[in-house]
Amino acid sequence: MTATTDGKRHGPLLVGLAVTLVAFNLRPALTSVGPLLTQIVADTGSTATTAAALTTLPVLCLGLGGAFGPPAIRRLGVDAGILAGLVAVLAGLLLRGLGGLPALFAGSALSGLGIGLSGVLLPALVKRDFSRHAGRATGLYTMALCIGAGTAAGLTVPLEHWLGQGWAAALAIWALPALAAVVAWIPFARLRPTPAAAPSAKAAVRLWQEPLAWQVAGFMGLQSSLAYIQFGWLPALLQGRGLDAVDAGYLTALSAFAQAPGALVVPTLAAGARDQRGWIVGSLFVTVVVFAALGFGPTKGMVVAAIVQGFALGGCFGLGLTVIVLRARDAASAGALSAMAQGFGYALASLGPFGFGLAHEVSGGWAWPTLLFAAVALGAAICGLGAGRNLHVGQAARGP
Repeated sequence: MTATTDGKRHGPLLVGLAVTLVAFNLRPALTSVGPLLTQIVADTGSTATTAAALTTLPVLCLGLGGAFGPPAIRRLGVDAGILAGLVAVLAGLLLRGLGGLPALFAGSALSGLGIGLSGVLLPALVKRDFSRHAGRATGLYTMALCIGAGTAAGLTVPLEHWLGQGWAAALAIWALPALAAVVAWIPFARLRPTPAAAPSAKAAVRLWQEPLAWQVAGFMGLQSSLAYIQFGWLPALLQGRGLDAVDAGYLTALSAFAQAPGALVVPTLAAGARDQRGWIVGSLFVTVVVFAALGFGPTKGMVVAAIVQGFALGGCFGLGLTVIVLRARDAASAGALSAMAQGFGYALASLGPFGFGLAHEVSGGWAWPTLLFAAVALGAAICGLGAGRNLHVGQAARGP
């Protein structure tokens, strides 16, 4: 149950619906650019390096926004902190609608900060309000994240054609669902934090000395890097194989939509297991194999490959959020661990799209970038073998 500023309490179903709407709006700012990336580069006379920076900046800002998680919990509370993040997302989306590279970069950065702040607070809310069903609740809002990602990836190019106002208007249209989320979340935003859910500054500092916390952060960051490489570069890779912008966007959207069931099913099953190591390694292996199939396999199998790859990648992302909740003892430690894992993790994740773009520019093809994708997945698996153990932060020294 969640209290509001007037002391009333909302049922878990109503809270869950509101969280789902919030989660839906935490990815369109990221996935709407990729399908238009080739057009943006052509219209602005940019280089591949500029395109790589554009796909990297919002992910880097996710990490910076995540660093504000613990202070936001202490000063505002989880609920009002989520609202503040949503308002930043909305403002950034509107800013992108002004057109031009400066507004596009500034709006992407502001939206990234807001996504980072709201994103790190959601695990604390799950631990507080849905602690008995952490895997299922995490899977549901992760599924909503994936649906939002897929909707933006698939509809942005058709919206650009329908509006006839250029790429800036197509990007700005995603401010409408963000506005709906802001309005819907206002009744849940209380202005004072719950003391038990506010991690102390000392606790947050101690967490950075925990090997298990670093393993959780490493897994969260590296598996997220795989997703942001796909969001930013899969449309361009598919266009490089001869698909037009619309078909490439649809395939990317199909893969993103397929992440939704993966994000629901895999964390729910993994949360009920003794530990999550097998689920982590298996999901990463499938993600890499099928990404390679999309880049180099037969074109007739692209639809199936996109679905399977999306399911596996959604499972990875759901596992990243689930281990944050499972490795924490309470809402306070979940908030602190979420801020570290997503703050540091997204800063680490931002290197993936940038490195992928540079590898493509240097090599002129997709073989080197795909090898980089596999190397990132290997690093995620190594971290995941530690993060998936049945331990809590502060307990790792005693062994599994």
